[in-house]
Amino acid sequence: MLVERIWSGNAYRNFHYLIACPQTGEALAIDPLEWQLCLDTARARGWQITQILNTHEHRDHTGGNAGLVGATHAKVLAHAGAAGRIGGVDRGLAKGDVVRVGRTVELECLDTPGHTMAHICLLAHAPQPGLFSGDTLFNAGAGNCHGGGHPDALYDTFTTQLARLPDDTRVYPGHEYMARNLEFTLDREPGNADAKSLLVEARIADPASAKVTTLGEEKRVNAFFRLQNPEVIMRLREAFPDIAEKPDARTVFVRLRELRNKW
Repeated sequence: MLVERIWSGNAYRNFHYLIACPQTGEALAIDPLEWQLCLDTARARGWQITQILNTHEHRDHTGGNAGLVGATHAKVLAHAGAAGRIGGVDRGLAKGDVVRVGRTVELECLDTPGHTMAHICLLAHAPQPGLFSGDTLFNAGAGNCHGGGHPDALYDTFTTQLARLPDDTRVYPGHEYMARNLEFTLDREPGNADAKSLLVEARIADPASAKVTTLGEEKRVNAFFRLQNPEVIMRLREAFPDIAEKPDARTVFVRLRELRNKW
């Protein structure tokens, strides 16, 4: 499996991805808003884009579909529950479905509600697994729930699916927000040495070459995975005095998401 991450350089700070079969050169484009960049990159690599996958229905992920389909005649794939809102979807996806690219690439569809209620993440079962997480999981952060999602559903996605994936799983999110998210982690957990170290790197990095984290690293620096951390809980109770001394993990997650909305 060949993976090309494409930095959009736009105001949304999108990442796009091409996943290609090394044998056939067939490629899948994920959320190709800046579709011409994706097409130019594929052509430079000698790849042919035959499929487009939208992780969810928001325009900053689907807005390049028509242009790329017009240029390549690629088929559009998306969550079956979002297909009607996206339009032009050739294949509706559900939990456990497999997306095949060429002869060698197989990607498992995870049904990951929260940011929206019809969101797909793609899991590559490779020697080092990869998670193409759209707006569900960001580097050091979690998606918001403003556009048709719900924080309780996002909590369930994090705890019953993402947290159980192998720690060496590489994380490929839909946007580059690492420095800002690390600042939020440190606002919640000032003693997090791993987050401090990574923030120094993130602040000076060119987004086009930003670090690709693993889930193991995310569990060390992402507040939304650190729901039992005493410092996180203590500072959360300062912001929300109604929280119990020993709150359940769901309460911590939902209140963290509430704080992040305004932070």
